[in-house]
Amino acid sequence: MADAQILKGQSGLGQAALFGECPQCGARTPFAGWIRFADRCRSCGHDFTVYNVGDGPAAFLILILGAFVCAGAITLQLAVGPPFWVHILIWVPLTSAAVIASMRTSKAAMLIHEARAQVLEGRIDHDAAGKP
Repeated sequence: MADAQILKGQSGLGQAALFGECPQCGARTPFAGWIRFADRCRSCGHDFTVYNVGDGPAAFLILILGAFVCAGAITLQLAVGPPFWVHILIWVPLTSAAVIASMRTSKAAMLIHEARAQVLEGRIDHDAAGKP
């Protein structure tokens, strides 16, 4: 679906994910907690339980941020050569904070994308004889 065909007045995917907007009405209501989705939009009643965001955002964040952290750690090691414990003190908290801080936005992006692409669970259609 092209951006122009989304709903009139809706934000783009990046902005909608950053601000946690409902894919139906644009209100900032999808979350009931820091990263837990509400069952329904408090403004329009859109059902968020039909979307399966799952662990996809966490896996992507760990891989993407992990690449940046590894590059930073290698650069620091080659430039300065600090002891191993310095790497632990720098990179473990930085990685944890980056994943936690960006989890909400990535989960919102996944939900909004699924809603706009009308992604639903697959179903097998059976004919009258019960065969797929």
